[in-house]
Amino acid sequence: MFARFAAALAAMIAVVTASNILVQFPLNADLGPLHLGDFLTWGAFTYPFAFLVSDLTNRFDGPKRARAVVVAGFAVALCLSAYLSTPRIAIASATAFLIGQLLDIAVFSRLRNRFWLVPPLGASLLGSLLDTALFFSIAFAPAFSFIDQFFGASDSSLGMAAPWLGLGAPVPLWLSLASGDFSVKFLAALLLLVPYRVLMNAVMPLRGVTAAA
Repeated sequence: MFARFAAALAAMIAVVTASNILVQFPLNADLGPLHLGDFLTWGAFTYPFAFLVSDLTNRFDGPKRARAVVVAGFAVALCLSAYLSTPRIAIASATAFLIGQLLDIAVFSRLRNRFWLVPPLGASLLGSLLDTALFFSIAFAPAFSFIDQFFGASDSSLGMAAPWLGLGAPVPLWLSLASGDFSVKFLAALLLLVPYRVLMNAVMPLRGVTAAA
């Protein structure tokens, strides 16, 4: 059990730390008329794996163990993120990560006895939606620029206008990035059902694991 917990913790820390760095880099590529940098960052492709880690831990060992992975991962990732990225990114990431993951665990636990794909899909989508809203607003919305000022850092607000998802009406860039980020997370939640299904029976859950655990 300890080895499984250590593996989940290491995976969570790796995913969150990588995502904190990669979210600062928009995709510098074009897809036909779309400039992907207007609504996507590299972090959108790595962060959904955090939900896979917490959902598998929840399934195998119950919500208490899943929350322990989230809290421990939150503490270590916050320290690493503060070193590897800006204070504002670290605060935004830590806040969004903790709240989004705890929501994911709560929803998964409530749905755990439903058809196998309902718990991970429902939990990941709701957790991702809240995580995305919190992260991009705190990290890049001009309303939170006081965080940069407090730490004496350069303003990281992304208030300049960009076409929404590369095609729509002009909106603040951070809002377009948030929309693109959630779109990728939505697709990732569907694709990650495959490894979830493969791994869900690879390790037997603890006896007595229930939604109330």
